[in-house]
Amino acid sequence: MAQAMEKFSFHKYSGHGNDFVIIDNWNGPIADSDQSLVSRLLSRPKFGVGADGVVFIGAGPDEVDFAVRFFNSDGSEAEMCGNASRCAAHLAHFLNIAPANMTFKTRAGVVESTVKDKQVSVLLPKISKPEGAALVEVEGFSQTYYRINTGVHHAVAFVDELENLPVAKYGRAVRYHAAFSPDGANVDFVRVVKDNSLVVRTYERGVEAETLACGTGVTAAALLAVSQGLVKGTKVICHTKGGEDLTVRLEGPPEAPKKVFLEGEVRYIFSGQVGPDIFKK
Repeated sequence: MAQAMEKFSFHKYSGHGNDFVIIDNWNGPIADSDQSLVSRLLSRPKFGVGADGVVFIGAGPDEVDFAVRFFNSDGSEAEMCGNASRCAAHLAHFLNIAPANMTFKTRAGVVESTVKDKQVSVLLPKISKPEGAALVEVEGFSQTYYRINTGVHHAVAFVDELENLPVAKYGRAVRYHAAFSPDGANVDFVRVVKDNSLVVRTYERGVEAETLACGTGVTAAALLAVSQGLVKGTKVICHTKGGEDLTVRLEGPPEAPKKVFLEGEVRYIFSGQVGPDIFKK
């Protein structure tokens, strides 16, 4: 049981302010059944390490270099996380688990990744076509939200003014709206800056707050912006709340790309050990 665990090591990473605790769990020490609880406790500020989520790296099928599991800060498991994938790839290469060009298994499918120093690119495995739109009014704010799945579900709204928008307030209400039931959605608010760039702010399901960046969110925003003709070309620069830019690169026809890459820097912050006191209430 998790409460009986001794200390174990972790690595703290940030992808444009989207921060994660990553655990090399190839040979344990954390059982699959304990990973949700451990993730929730590790993610707590002040009582844990503090993070938007926790990633476990473990052995995968023979055809990939490793496998990962993603957990949000509330302990819920996510099929996919773009920034966490980039951070996990960087750590796996640093620990000699995988070469610079690697593949790893997620619940959303197999991810291909390339690590070049701090720059990490991932080929997202599960991209749907836009799934329609819903006009939603919450807190007196009426907006059209476009549905798309970029490994996880997103509801994307294009707005004229974003800097002063209460993203947490509206995002929380939309995330639980009946239009996106039963599972809810990550909610992205997007402003078009020019022909190939966007500003994106995201309320993340499972974190239940606005995060400083969301990899699958900027991917959703870029794909929808391209499909609606709001931006042009096969490379979209997305400015995040964390103050840095993520790039979404498309291969194939922009309106129906065959491959979608998420690219940007990652930051290794620190490593440490967690002791059994983290399990105390």
